[in-house]
This record gives sequence, structure tokens and C-alpha cells, in this order.
Amino acid sequence: MTRTAAEGLRGNPLRDARDRRLPRIPEPCALVVFGVTGDLARKKLIPAVYDLANRGLLPPGFALLGFARRDWGDGDFAALARDAAEKGARTGFREDVWRRLSDSIRFVSGSFDDDDAFDRLAQTLVELEDTHGIQGNAAFYLSIPPAMFPTVLKQMQRTRMADNSERGGWRRVVVEKPFGQDLKSARELNALVDNVFTPQDVFRIDHYLGKETVQNLLALRFANTLFEPVWNGNFVDSVQITMAEDVGIGSRAGFYDTAGAARDVLQNHVLQLLSLTAMEEPVAFDAEAIRTEKTKVLGAISLPPDLETYAVRGQYDQGWLGGVRVPSYLDEPGVPPTSATETYAAVRLGIETRRWAGVPFYLRTGKRLPKRVTEIAVIFKKAPHLPFDSTDTEELGHNQLVIRVQPDEGITLRFGSKVPGSAMEVRDVSMDFLYGEAFTESSPEAYERLLLDVLIGDATLFPRNEEVELSWMVIDPLEEFWADRRPELYRAGEWGPRSAEEMLARDGRVWRRP
Repeated sequence: MTRTAAEGLRGNPLRDARDRRLPRIPEPCALVVFGVTGDLARKKLIPAVYDLANRGLLPPGFALLGFARRDWGDGDFAALARDAAEKGARTGFREDVWRRLSDSIRFVSGSFDDDDAFDRLAQTLVELEDTHGIQGNAAFYLSIPPAMFPTVLKQMQRTRMADNSERGGWRRVVVEKPFGQDLKSARELNALVDNVFTPQDVFRIDHYLGKETVQNLLALRFANTLFEPVWNGNFVDSVQITMAEDVGIGSRAGFYDTAGAARDVLQNHVLQLLSLTAMEEPVAFDAEAIRTEKTKVLGAISLPPDLETYAVRGQYDQGWLGGVRVPSYLDEPGVPPTSATETYAAVRLGIETRRWAGVPFYLRTGKRLPKRVTEIAVIFKKAPHLPFDSTDTEELGHNQLVIRVQPDEGITLRFGSKVPGSAMEVRDVSMDFLYGEAFTESSPEAYERLLLDVLIGDATLFPRNEEVELSWMVIDPLEEFWADRRPELYRAGEWGPRSAEEMLARDGRVWRRP
């Protein structure tokens, strides 16, 4: 047997490794976007589709199909899509790429309760099998208010657009957050979606999981022997997860005032970051194995018995940000003058596992804070003994490993080092890894990565329904506790209400200043 033939039988490791690094190209397919004229579609989804096309990651047989209540034809939608791509493309706008993509753009006009419109949509997908060779493959993106989900899903069920066997291809659905308003509504939504689509074809999207630095958290922990041995309660003092925004609610008053910071951010983004930080090593880097370990973490979360002390909610008052005076939450357009909705939430959680027993996880999120930043800070215990004079280590704090998710993506390791000079003075220094400096290739935008995963069928970065329901089991008791309490005011431009600082002070700790 020749060497080439033998390699063909047993596989060539070098070739296999190279193949795994090659970009993944989906099968010929259509992407149907409901609510295609909304902000999410224009600012994120359409630019992501263009960037995928520009990088050569869409199949030749691809179609973008928009659905909205506008009296438009294909050309009108193509003009909107072009404008969105020109304004939002990460990879730069190229006329030749756009010409190829524009040939694959279609639009169906109608309301969500219009049977004729959905019949036309189903027929358009059939026609695309002949014109674009999509082979019956289609992904449906619900970029619409959650209240509209049942209507759209029932229309898809009626027309059998969600049926994998109808046209001989696959049919998938992408559901945007929020996944319900509480545990009860989340279970109802999960049951409805899983009744129309098969569970493995439901992609609950959390765009934070598409960020490179979030995925790098798994590489940091499980591809290195340096960190995993100390990633436990024997060495870790506490973990702080911060998602801060310097903006207000903008035009989202209608949604935000019924949700608040805990439902809008803690339930999904922040608890997902916690689960990735605290999970055990999965048996494989695939969707089922990673989801299994995340589910174990979410199921092990414990709330503090004293919510009065360790669950804080706030609402921003008028203040100054960037030298500009900004209004209070109650003065924002569309907000009721007596609203008790929180724009800031902080809580201490525990994780009842051998690895994390006794380690507090402090979570916080808020709007109109001093800066926009999302980070995970693992704060280590101090050395049990220092053979130096106390005056030599006055400025020495805890060792910290900080994973910055946005905006300056990277990792910071903070540790003690001797100050140059004749005295033995030790103080904190930092080592920084920055994505933009370490790699020549820029990171793909989160929606770009996640859309590609949907079209390929890779569910690794998408929470499953058990994760959603377990997250609500954490948030619902907080919402019940807060129901008859008004949030504490904090000035815009400050790091939240005073009680949030007092919460950590009671434990002998302080919040990190990002």
C-alpha cells in the first residue's frame, strides 16, 4: 500500500487540522427576517449578512428574504439593505460584493396576521429552490416584539414553513431575547416554539456569546495549565461581573419600563457570563457538552438569605456624563412619571458546588454609569504570609485576572512586583493582552459569527430552554422581593447607588473600578 493510500484510510492529522481551521460555508439556504425594517435588522443583521458575503462565507445559493408591513417591492428593500450595509459593514463596502448579494434579495409585504402574506412567503421560498437552489433550507429570524411570536409561529405552522420534511431541507428559527418575562411565560414560549420547530432547530440568540472574548474565556481556562489549578475556592476570593452602559434608554421606553435592568440584562447576558466562568471542563467542545456544564452551574446558584442587604436596585437621576447634563430616568420620553423600574441592579450569588463553595459572585449592571464596559474579574485571595514589612506592601492588593468583553477586548493580569530602588517596596502592576494588538485579523462582529452558526447548524453558542428557565429561577425571587420597593436613586455618571457599595463593604470588599 502506498503512503498516500494509507493516509487516506487512517486520515492525515495535518490535513485534518488544516480542514478544521478552514472557514465553514453553509449549504445553499435562505435567511428570512421578520421585522426587517426595525433597528436590529438595519444596524446589525443586514450588515452582518453583507460582511459574511464580503468574507466569502455565504454559499453561492443564498437568499435574503425580508418580511415587514411596508408596501414595498424587492427594489425598495434592496435600497434599504444597501444603505444599512454601507453604514454598518465592518469589512468595508465593496460594489462588486453588493451586486452579487443584491441579486439574492427578496421582500414580502404583509402583517403578521395576514394569511395571504404568509402564503406568498411560503411560495417565495419554493420559487427560490429553482432560482437559487436553496434545496428547501431556510432560517427564520424573529426580529420582532415577543408579543408577536405566537402569531408568527402559528402562521408558520399553518403554512408548514417550519416543517423540515415539507421541502426536503432544514428549517431553523432564531429567537431574540427576552425569552419571556418570568419563569411561567418563558416556559409557555419554549413550549410554543418547540411545538412548531423541533427543539434542536431552535436558536435562542444572546449576542454576548458571539463575542470573541467570551469564547476566549473557554480557551483561557481549558487550553492552559496556568489558570485551571487555581480556578476554585481554594485560591479565589470572589468574582465580579460588571456590565455597565453610559447611555440611557434611548427610544426603548415602551420595552424597558416593563422589563428593567434585571430582566433585560441580568437574566441573560450576565448569568450566561457567570455560567461560562464557573462551569466545569466539558468532555468536548460541542453544543451538547458545553450546554450540559452551563446548566449544572445555573442549577447550583443560590440566592443570599438576606436580600435586603445583598440585592440592590437603583434608578438614575439627572447628572453629568462626558460634560453633558443628562435627564433622570423619569424625565426620559415615554417613561411614566411614577415609574419604579430599575436601571441598575446588583446582587451577590453563591454557587453550591465543591469548586465554588463559599466564593461570592457579585453581579451588577446599570445605565448612565461613568463608562461603557463589560468585564469578568476573578479576584484571588491574598498570600497567607508576606515576609516583608507591612509598610513595604501598603499598596499591594489582591491578584486579579480580568477578562474584558468590551470595549477594549482583552485580558489583564494584576499582580505584585518590586518597585525599582534600594527598598523592598511591592505594589500592583498589570500585564495586558489586547486582541487588536496580538492578532492581525480583526474579530468578527457577534451577530456575524452567530448568524453563520445558525446557517451551519452549530448551536454551541446558543442557550437551550433549560438554561433560560434556570435563569428565571434566579431572577423571579429578586423581582418578587423588589415588587413593593422603590429603587434607590443614583446620579447619572456615578457607579450606582450607595447601597451597592455598602453591600460589598459589609463583606470587607470593594467594587473594581473598570
